[in-house]
Amino acid sequence: MTHVDGPTVLAGLERIAARAGEIVVQASTRARKITHKGRIDLVTETDIAVEEMLKGELPGLLPGADFLAEESASDTEPGELTWIIDPVDGTTNFANGLPFVANSIALWQRDRVVLGVVNLPLLGEMFSARLGGGTKLNGKPVAVSAEGTMEQSLLATGFPYAIDEHLETVLRNLRTILPRAQGVRRVGAAALDLAYVACGRYEGYFESALNPWDTAAGWLLVREAGGQVTEYDAGREYTLRSKTILATNGVIHDALSRLICEG
Repeated sequence: MTHVDGPTVLAGLERIAARAGEIVVQASTRARKITHKGRIDLVTETDIAVEEMLKGELPGLLPGADFLAEESASDTEPGELTWIIDPVDGTTNFANGLPFVANSIALWQRDRVVLGVVNLPLLGEMFSARLGGGTKLNGKPVAVSAEGTMEQSLLATGFPYAIDEHLETVLRNLRTILPRAQGVRRVGAAALDLAYVACGRYEGYFESALNPWDTAAGWLLVREAGGQVTEYDAGREYTLRSKTILATNGVIHDALSRLICEG
């Protein structure tokens, strides 16, 4: 089994993530070149540029590690040591000049995520976590909120690209949850949503039809900040191939799971 010096690799990962963010910041001042992977699923030249940069820089931290990346993804499972990256999470936001954009980078080792960084370059925030080492925002420890009532809980969600296939489920969940929560936000970047749960800005987040690169880093952020991550059914552990994700501060987890599953 490959030995990973967690603190050293994480420090290097943060430096590389910062460089990825610089590409996004510089590109945000120029006209975007946009293509479509689907009707509403976009990709920009910045997505490609960041992914290429990460694939060039990350091997210097851990030679021989594999990659599972959004813009060049396959259906293969992560290997013994795999970087799981979303170069620009929130591409539609980026293409439309909204700042809710993330570079999401996680390191998978054998059967779990051991390092994760979610960089929000247009907001000046970098979240990082190491298995067993807690979660930090710009170098300072953060934790999930302690709120225990649904009525005082601010939640977040997202909508799948294949919205026609999921529309009724999305609407049913909103009809069930909106009257019971303080509010529900939809920013359009899963990595950001998970980071916001980790630092206590949201009490919970739920979404379906995501991919491993959307959630891998944020999953670790939430857990290391003291939160809980499962599928919608709280009795089912979250995995990289889960079709749903429910991430909360842990206090409201079972209540929110019941609302979604019984709604």
